[in-house]
Amino acid sequence: MKLIRFGEPGKEKPGILKDEKRWDVSAIVSDYNEAFFENDGLIKLQEAIDKGTVFPEVDATVRLGSAVARPSKIICIGLNYVDHCVETNAPIPVEPIIFFKSTTALCGPDDNVIIPKNSVKTDWEVELAFVMSKKASYVEEANAMDYVAGYCLHNDYSERAFQIERGGQWAKGKGCDTFAPLGPFLATKDEIADVDNLPMWLTVNGKKYQNSNTLNLVFKIPFLVHYLSQFMTLLPGDVISTGTPPGVGLGIKPEPVYLKAGDVVELGIEGLGTSKQHAVAYAAN
Repeated sequence: MKLIRFGEPGKEKPGILKDEKRWDVSAIVSDYNEAFFENDGLIKLQEAIDKGTVFPEVDATVRLGSAVARPSKIICIGLNYVDHCVETNAPIPVEPIIFFKSTTALCGPDDNVIIPKNSVKTDWEVELAFVMSKKASYVEEANAMDYVAGYCLHNDYSERAFQIERGGQWAKGKGCDTFAPLGPFLATKDEIADVDNLPMWLTVNGKKYQNSNTLNLVFKIPFLVHYLSQFMTLLPGDVISTGTPPGVGLGIKPEPVYLKAGDVVELGIEGLGTSKQHAVAYAAN
């Protein structure tokens, strides 16, 4: 299945992509949230589809929201591609680097990215994210994929001055509003033949900056589920973003390149769709 959420911000409804059309499943699903995943929602929804349940069609012009409702946490893995470590002059991690992204950063795949107030170094990061299907604590790596619901395209936007130059944790540069566009859809595991071999790319104003493959991940999904579950309980619907390949603005030589208002960022991962964000300057409401 390919799960979507559609509608105005804060009023999204659950749907599916099927036969290249969008369908509203809100009559049988309240939302793609912790309760949905925890209570076998994926199985029940698939059963309804298999029975031939008729769902209302959703117009293709309707806005898509984040592929999942606001989770309990968004966990990100830093420096998880060797060549990204090289471009940022960072050592290759011996264990995964973990940071959290604010859940209020979550937004739709084609929503505007807001350059934060006082930002001068807003950067991009195409990433493969996965979503948890059930509660996980002290999981063995061999069983880890039993806890994964599926996969999403994610752009882990980062404000590098906030992240690197102002002390403390990376979260300051990672959790700004609109800094986590997720989707266009959540693809369940059966939709992706080999999650460890997915081409991925990102362009800014049509120029390709990132062009890689999930083959190059240092720590792959089963190990990440195992590893993270040693330190915290992962809940159904939690989002884990696996890190970005080289080509981020921070790593551009001879001088870094950062986003400015008017820039257009497009990105995609094979099998997980594409997204596009227009950069706009922060403005007080």
